Amino acid sequence: MQEFNEYVKSIETYIMFRIKQEAARLAPQLEAKGRAPIALAMGAPVASPPRYVYDTLIEALNIPQIHTYSSPKGESWFLDAIAKRMKKRFDVDLDPKTEIFSLIGSKEGLANFIRALINPSTVDSEKEIILVPDPGYASYSQIIKTCGGLSYGYELNKTNNYMPDMYKVWARMEAEGFDTSKVKAMIINYPSNPLGATCTKDYLKSVVDFCKEKQIWLMSDAAYCDLYFDENNKPHSVLEIEGAKDVAVEFFSFSKPYSMTGFRLGWICGNAKAVDAFGRLKSTIDTGLFKVLQKAGAEILNSKDGDEYIASANKSFKTKQMIIINGFRELGWDISDDDIPQATFYIWLPIPPRYKTSKEFTDDLLKTSGIVVVPGNAFGKNGEGYFRLSAVADDEKLLEVIDRMKKDGFYF
Repeated sequence: MQEFNEYVKSIETYIMFRIKQEAARLAPQLEAKGRAPIALAMGAPVASPPRYVYDTLIEALNIPQIHTYSSPKGESWFLDAIAKRMKKRFDVDLDPKTEIFSLIGSKEGLANFIRALINPSTVDSEKEIILVPDPGYASYSQIIKTCGGLSYGYELNKTNNYMPDMYKVWARMEAEGFDTSKVKAMIINYPSNPLGATCTKDYLKSVVDFCKEKQIWLMSDAAYCDLYFDENNKPHSVLEIEGAKDVAVEFFSFSKPYSMTGFRLGWICGNAKAVDAFGRLKSTIDTGLFKVLQKAGAEILNSKDGDEYIASANKSFKTKQMIIINGFRELGWDISDDDIPQATFYIWLPIPPRYKTSKEFTDDLLKTSGIVVVPGNAFGKNGEGYFRLSAVADDEKLLEVIDRMKKDGFYF
């Protein structure tokens, strides 16, 4: 039989699924010693979506012709609801007809936008480049690879306050011999997966200015923009920056703020030319979202129920975060108040010094205590020496995590 293409042959199964499979394989022996796996790897809320979502779904099922094909772009009332939400949340004006397109979740949108952008090559020196955060969402580099491009990581760390000077990154690329004329785009992700880091509005402006000067696209992954803990310091949309639409598109998801991970709902918005090019590609490879799901999404976006759900969920995530933070402090981790993330449910911590690698620590934690977390190097080379924990489990389970680590000797 003929071989599959070089891009597919070069990638592994997504890291989260590999970890889940390993935890399932070890489950019987872990359960036998009272250490049934506690899943803190996947970045997915475990709470139920708002009741309002379910009620809307049930009502929508009775709408005549609701079962028929939807436009790949999204139904007009879905796009109008998104535009209204962007105005309400960020004071951003968008034209639903030209500047918004529906997504089967933001991950799909990122993948198809990169596919539309990159001219694929199997020769490294000829590959087009996208700048990605490092540490950053594990799928960025893998998606770019499958599209025949090359990812170049720009470092996020405490020293640069997780807001690196992109001109210095550009200069380093040139010093390392990269052809910067091949750079097609930059991805930003604030609040950050895996760090939980946020950025200032001034930094967003600097990034917009950088991308304009270098004539590259700016892709803003805003999946976590509504998971924050300070009402007076909400994460911003890059589209709030004057002139951002000249170079930027932004990706949003229903998954995190409304616990609607399985619904696969999201949207891309921003530069009309980019949204149009994306839409032409997407319309050839899939059809529109089930209209019942769109109806539920449209209704929750601007509802009182939706806003109250987000506020309640964020309060719960803050409680979970502090259970973990206080527990790890008791275990010897030196975590200052300044190091506690102000957004997302992620906690990013160094591995104990007795371990040589992130994977060595996370493997030991799983095999000994049944605690499932992610090694930092899954998020890029600058993640080595750290691990990511998703504080999404029930509070009792999070307390059990700390108790198990104490009993099993996992002190820093």
